Amino acid sequence: MRAFEFMKDQVIKVKETDSVRSVIEKFIEHGISGLPVVNEANEIVAYISDGDIMRYIGKHKDIFIDTIFFVDVIKGDDINFEERLKKVLDLNVTEIAKKTVLTIPWNEEIENIAALLGKKQIKKLPVVRKGVLVGIISRGDVIRHSFKSVMGN
Repeated sequence: MRAFEFMKDQVIKVKETDSVRSVIEKFIEHGISGLPVVNEANEIVAYISDGDIMRYIGKHKDIFIDTIFFVDVIKGDDINFEERLKKVLDLNVTEIAKKTVLTIPWNEEIENIAALLGKKQIKKLPVVRKGVLVGIISRGDVIRHSFKSVMGN
């Protein structure tokens, strides 16, 4: 079985020009914890997860974060949690999203997809065809489709 046979082709995503606020809204609306970030050509430029956001809203002491905004904001404890949340919401998604994104080709075999999800300990893999986002596959998708025929369903 290949990716295009069982991937979800209606991908919830955000544009590279969107704010973290729009990411949070999609997380809440769809009950998800990660989204691909795409450009105007629907090419993946980043991936944002709830973990990426957690790193910015948590309390930090004596650390350097590679964003000028946060070097100023997080020095010491002079900003409260609610203020930090408000500032994070207005950030551009690409300021905190991961720029290196694992993807799989649309015709990748399910065994290789399972191996990659397991080895990298990630929840979802964007599916691309000719560099363009065409779907997404989760660990649950692989489990459901892998065992469907074996279990007689």
